[in-house]
Amino acid sequence: MTFKQFFTELFTWWNGQTLGTRFHTWRRGEMVGSDAFGNTYYRSKGGVKDPALGYERRWVVYSGLAELSRVPPGWRGWLAHTYPIAPSDEAYSAREWQKEGAENHTGTALAYRPQGSTLTAGERPRATGDYAAWSPGD
Repeated sequence: MTFKQFFTELFTWWNGQTLGTRFHTWRRGEMVGSDAFGNTYYRSKGGVKDPALGYERRWVVYSGLAELSRVPPGWRGWLAHTYPIAPSDEAYSAREWQKEGAENHTGTALAYRPQGSTLTAGERPRATGDYAAWSPGD
């Protein structure tokens, strides 16, 4: 681990994992699998139930920015205990309605900008007259 990686893990929670998460994962976690984004998924060693929760703990260590939209649907369902079988397990089969995950592009150049947005190129369409503007004293 480089000096920069050490300080990044020590002081940032939004970029990968912290030193506390690394220690907890090393001590109490077992890797279940990883996804196409490079995220790795863990659960309590041996699937031991947490006495405070009543079920096993499951968590993700993000590869880069901690953004839930970077977690595919199958893994998100497993993390939320909706699916008992992890997508890395051979018995897992995706539902027919599940789509591949897509990153959240809000705040980037790839963000959705509908017609009429101030950030869209071109001119905003004129008002159609289907409303009357309010003015004081009306």
